Amino acid sequence: MNSGADALALLPELFLLAGAVLALLTGSFTARERQWISRVIAVVASSASAVAAGVAFAAGPVAESMSVYDGSYILDGGTAAGRLVVALSALLVIALGVDELRGTARESETYVLILLASLGAVVLAGAADLLVLAVGFLLASIPLYALIGIGGTKAGAEAALKTYLLGALFGILLLLGVTVLYAVSGTTSYAGLRGTLAAAAPAVVGVGLVGVLAGLMFKAGAVPGHFWVPDAAEGSGTAVAAFATTVPKIGGFLAAYRLLEMMPGTVRWPLLIALLSVLTMTLGNLAAYTQSNPRRLLGWSTVSQAGYLLMPVAVAGSVPLALPSLVVFLAGYAVTNLAAFAVIAAYPDRMELRAYEGLAAARPWHAVALVVALLSLVGTPPTAVFLGKLTVFTAAWDGGFWWLTLAAAVNTVISLFYYLRWLAPAFRAASPDSPGAGEFSPRPWAGRTAVAGAVLVLVVGVGAGLAWAALGGLPAG
Repeated sequence: MNSGADALALLPELFLLAGAVLALLTGSFTARERQWISRVIAVVASSASAVAAGVAFAAGPVAESMSVYDGSYILDGGTAAGRLVVALSALLVIALGVDELRGTARESETYVLILLASLGAVVLAGAADLLVLAVGFLLASIPLYALIGIGGTKAGAEAALKTYLLGALFGILLLLGVTVLYAVSGTTSYAGLRGTLAAAAPAVVGVGLVGVLAGLMFKAGAVPGHFWVPDAAEGSGTAVAAFATTVPKIGGFLAAYRLLEMMPGTVRWPLLIALLSVLTMTLGNLAAYTQSNPRRLLGWSTVSQAGYLLMPVAVAGSVPLALPSLVVFLAGYAVTNLAAFAVIAAYPDRMELRAYEGLAAARPWHAVALVVALLSLVGTPPTAVFLGKLTVFTAAWDGGFWWLTLAAAVNTVISLFYYLRWLAPAFRAASPDSPGAGEFSPRPWAGRTAVAGAVLVLVVGVGAGLAWAALGGLPAG
């Protein structure tokens, strides 16, 4: 393809970039009371990106995958799905954060950083070159550091510092891994890695691969790069917490999948990923048990979900079901996690699980939204995450990891109990000493987003299930 055609093929990415630049310029030259203009720009840019990505995704199942810019960026069903999920997630984040961000000193900057971090996640999802992967990692990480600390609170500053230090460490490991893989293969292109790495020393290839994977596990919020997630979920603003625990995963997991399916069989990376999967889901679930703060509970919950998302990555390239199952789970998880955070955004002052006592009586629709979101995170039919778990469990089983599937099933049962610790107070009458005493005055935009998100959870669960059956579970592109 020529450069003009290459640029045209990247319309979803260009819309996000143009929106970020325009929102930055607009916010720099308008008064604080008119910063809503930047929000409109961010919504338009995300919507345009979603539409362009949707068109590409609709063509994905029947179109052959192609690459642009000398094969450094791949365009296929996985990239199209990643673009679409990222753009729609950004829209939901903006919607649930309207009440929180309106009129604040850093409103326009927040929207700019959301668009840039979203662009970084998309670049990660489509990267087909180690250098593009490194650029995508930095683009997805640096705006995230600023977002977490942009509120100026003590907790936010602490979370931003922890995220930055971990990001710097794992970013260095990723760059070292890229250097090692390039040194032994003589190329940074994924297309050239498989053949050249097969003839290289397995120990050296393993060192390089572990370095790159360490950086991607940081983005995905999985072991060993997970430490920042609960602090970011608790210390940052609600909209930022929702974004940080959702969008980076999309790019991180798709990037890990693309790289691993190019790796030679001389390195036993599937076992490594399977072990990381078990460690991540188990640690996340056990840590969530002790949490009384709903934001921190969701932070550890998102760590456990990363463990399930690693299951199809462990069989990348060997099971046809792997990539579509990963995409389905990512879509279901994104809308579910954002719906749960929208409930928190509607009642930002309720910092304990017991503070939700009386929610069902006072705001039944919000209680229903909370039920749908949390039961979806468990994997209850017919919700979105249920289909995701069903497909990734099947992919892992087909790939020979029966023990991983059993461990995931056990963890799923375990997770039900700490989600019920949040649901039980919501359907219990408020006690006199309950924080808030049962008075629920929701923020309007966040409340509506919570209900809309719950509806989307069911729509994605049912709709994706029907589409999956119609397509026979075949990988797009």
